[in-house]
Amino acid sequence: MAALLLLGYAAIFVVIFKLLRVPVTRWTITTAAIGGVVLVGGLLLAMNYNHPYTTEARLYFYTTPIVPEVKGRVVEVPVKPNAALKKGDVLFKIDPQPYQFVVTQKEAALAEAEQGVKQLQTSLDQAGAAAAKAQAQVDLAQETYDRQVQLLERKVVAQATVDTASRNLEAANQSLVGAQAAEARARLAATSEIGGVNTTVARLAADLRDARYDLAQTTVTAPTDGYVTQLFLRPGMMAASSPAMIFIHQGDRMFAAAFPQTVVQRLRPGQEAEIAFDAIPGRVFVGKLQTLVDAVSQGQLQASPALLNPEDRGKTPGLALAAIEIDEDLSPYQLPAGATAQVAVYSDHLAPVAVIRRILLRMNSWLNYVR
Repeated sequence: MAALLLLGYAAIFVVIFKLLRVPVTRWTITTAAIGGVVLVGGLLLAMNYNHPYTTEARLYFYTTPIVPEVKGRVVEVPVKPNAALKKGDVLFKIDPQPYQFVVTQKEAALAEAEQGVKQLQTSLDQAGAAAAKAQAQVDLAQETYDRQVQLLERKVVAQATVDTASRNLEAANQSLVGAQAAEARARLAATSEIGGVNTTVARLAADLRDARYDLAQTTVTAPTDGYVTQLFLRPGMMAASSPAMIFIHQGDRMFAAAFPQTVVQRLRPGQEAEIAFDAIPGRVFVGKLQTLVDAVSQGQLQASPALLNPEDRGKTPGLALAAIEIDEDLSPYQLPAGATAQVAVYSDHLAPVAVIRRILLRMNSWLNYVR
């Protein structure tokens, strides 16, 4: 900007010297030089503060590192670099056989557990029948003992006969306790449920769902509409926990410009902005300042074993980032993601000086033809 102003000022004085036939002397040259320093310096001060300009502007885009959720050997990479993709299109496939084996194993275990539930119900029925039989034996032994006691009182039988009936009754009671305990164990095993489903069946069903999920993840698909660039993945490579490729989202971009902190007081949301992309020479686009990010990256603090060193941070004061909304449609232009640009923002202060800023921005845009 300063070079263009100086060149313009020099051209004006050359014309003045030629047309008005001003003699070229030490005094006239000194006057012209001092006037140029004062005039150009004043214009630069007024423009740079009231109508900020920056070359640190870029069209940012969003990317997603594609990291497979399962590891294995890549068997297919149908995606092509820089080819448009729809959400759900296949990016690459991992060998599914190891995961299919696990699914088959879990399916067999689940089927066995479901069959086991039926067996548990059968065991419960058997234990219940055994307990009922033991109860009947206790009742019979009790009746025999009572009858023998009555006969002993009438002196029809001997004491040994009553003792035998008593031992039979005790044995029957013990058998009943064992049968009831077995029935209780069978009932607990048969009625152990969570959400109305046998606990073993529920656990194995969850394992099967997890195995099927892992199997499905062997096919990696596009998260949104977009494309993959700089594709290096090939069949036979191992896909693990590191990114296999970078996916660029379509149409999800943000244009932002970084300004020196000295002009932050003149930046306000809604102000007019003009943008000259390096990739589109001779064209200036109109936009408006949307937001001013209320943070500078050089000032951030993170947990670290080292103490804060103000000297290191003072070497790079940092730039203030401003998001700019471009009013015009950029789709007719072949503008690569990450394209750089020059940006000027116009405030309400010293509005006449903004005309010079507009002229200089357009001159810089035309210079892009020869850069």
